[in-house]
Amino acid sequence: MGSENYEASAYRIMTTIASNMQAVRTAIAVAASKVGRDPDDVCLLAVSKNFPPDALRAAYNEGQVCFAESYVQEALDKIAALQELVVEWHFIGPIQSNKTRAIAENFSWVHSVDRLKVAERLSGQRPLTLPPLQVCLQVNISKEASKSGVAAIEAEELARAISKLPNLRLRGLMAVPEPSDDVAEQHDSFAQLRRLYEQMNRHGLNLDTLSMGMSHDFAAAIAEGATMVRIGTAIFGERLKNKEQL
Repeated sequence: MGSENYEASAYRIMTTIASNMQAVRTAIAVAASKVGRDPDDVCLLAVSKNFPPDALRAAYNEGQVCFAESYVQEALDKIAALQELVVEWHFIGPIQSNKTRAIAENFSWVHSVDRLKVAERLSGQRPLTLPPLQVCLQVNISKEASKSGVAAIEAEELARAISKLPNLRLRGLMAVPEPSDDVAEQHDSFAQLRRLYEQMNRHGLNLDTLSMGMSHDFAAAIAEGATMVRIGTAIFGERLKNKEQL
């Protein structure tokens, strides 16, 4: 009976995630089409923190290959459990100095670089057998004291320093604006990041990535130019807390 219950539960999880994946992809396509963008220009990152490997496997079976994690040990466990899958791992959480080696060795992308010291450690610890680590500079666009991210006014100077590091490739900017149900406020926050991105490109930084937008606001982010949206709840459901959060 226990085995039957487990199998039934696993089936429900797979079918729910499959349905959610389809709904999210449709919503991304609609949001892009409304502003004359090609939906294929928006990469979907499945934010899988606090969900077990089976949930990721269900999303992978629906064609999802880019997964985003925020807690290093949890991510390492999943990377080991899913090593037979061709997955692109993105790190999106705050970066502790003592975790940079594990991040540099196991991820393809890091979206949450906001200090030169951290960038230097990631560059120095990136194995030479791997391609350069793709990084985004996290900007505290809402100026929240509790949020990670460099201040917008300091972002370009930091971006220039990061762009000179040998084993990193600076791809763009990331932000987690203050949550809001006001669509106009959502647009305003994402437009601020886009304008900063455009300014940096005018100044020769050659960025190509805007990582912004989550389950509650990704339509506004896409309208303002997001090239990557980070979707968790709309795919996997509500999360439980991870030990690394406590």
